[in-house]
Amino acid sequence: MHLTPSEELILNGEQGHVLQKAMEILAALGDIYDADRLIPVKSTQIAGVSYKNIGEAGLEWISGLSGTVKVPSILNPAGLDRMQWRELSIPEEFAAKQEAVIRAYESLGILPWCTCTPYEIRADLAMPGDHLAWSESSAVAYANSVIGARTNREGGPSALAAALIGKTPDYGYHLDRNRLPSIAIRVEGRLSGADYGALGYIAGAIAGSGVPIFSLESVPTNDERKALGAAMAASGAVALHYIEGAPPLPPTLPHPHPQPDRDMRDLDERITIEHAEIEEVYQAHRCDPDLIAIGCPHCSAAELVRLRDLLAGKTVTKEFWIFTSGIMRDRHPGLVAGIESSGAKVICDTCMVVSPFCERFSCIMVSSGKALSYVPQMCGSDAVLGSIEDCVRLAVTP
Repeated sequence: MHLTPSEELILNGEQGHVLQKAMEILAALGDIYDADRLIPVKSTQIAGVSYKNIGEAGLEWISGLSGTVKVPSILNPAGLDRMQWRELSIPEEFAAKQEAVIRAYESLGILPWCTCTPYEIRADLAMPGDHLAWSESSAVAYANSVIGARTNREGGPSALAAALIGKTPDYGYHLDRNRLPSIAIRVEGRLSGADYGALGYIAGAIAGSGVPIFSLESVPTNDERKALGAAMAASGAVALHYIEGAPPLPPTLPHPHPQPDRDMRDLDERITIEHAEIEEVYQAHRCDPDLIAIGCPHCSAAELVRLRDLLAGKTVTKEFWIFTSGIMRDRHPGLVAGIESSGAKVICDTCMVVSPFCERFSCIMVSSGKALSYVPQMCGSDAVLGSIEDCVRLAVTP
């Protein structure tokens, strides 16, 4: 990979040890993936925040860094709600370690928003065509597939290196040739809400790391596309998908490359997912939930409105947790108050997957395909999928 003279100086240690190590990470990635150069990024989103996941070694590494990030940079969810951790029975030692992680990132100039949906907070972090270095799988899928920005699924260290340098290697989904559809998926029946998470749960396992293009009978909202992309990133490794007839469109390349405006039938791999298969996802995982949890990825304002309306005049009888960002909570106190008047809890800065407080539950009802994939792996709990209406109905059942 070609480095400019100023980049070579950083790699040689002329601007200090921390930037040298950051450049070494980026240069190594560039060499591995045959990138020809580094390109500027608009923003970064950094995983490796929850103390549950990174432990003492991660805290020690982050605490040893110094400097200031070159572009707007946001943290992924942490392992606790920074305001309500005591009420959620988080041990004081864990809370202290988690705060130390966040403060170490803050000292580098990183915004401590602790969210997997930074695009809900600041639209200018990712605009169509922008190059990014984001690391949270659902955020990557949304940036590529819904916004039309360009990012690979970075690891925490590579996203942090990109933040400190302000650049990332030009490979993978930054290049037009890697953004073409590779598998056509036709979906039978109309979908809504959690159906898109169920579809993603199936499609991710089929597509793997490919780029699916869907033919749908219904038009998904952005929140539904968020759910679809998040589920495919969890059950597979999908970082980019397309919906036939909806923006953003695949790039156009000079011949002899395949053209994105060709008929879906021209793709080598074509499958059909029947509506009955989607229904089976709801039925395949059966357990008796002792927690209902919504917000993986974090709830948008529109989703909070829907939950407030569904809970109006009702009282929950089971633990019902709704996850969103702390910024969203502060922007919409009326929505939060309306939800919590039912007895449900609005929890911020974290989620059911990356916090230890969900590990005490044996079965969790979720409304997302991402959570359906990750809860058994990361919480040791069984999981069952339900629509938002199903979740509310169960939460208020005597």
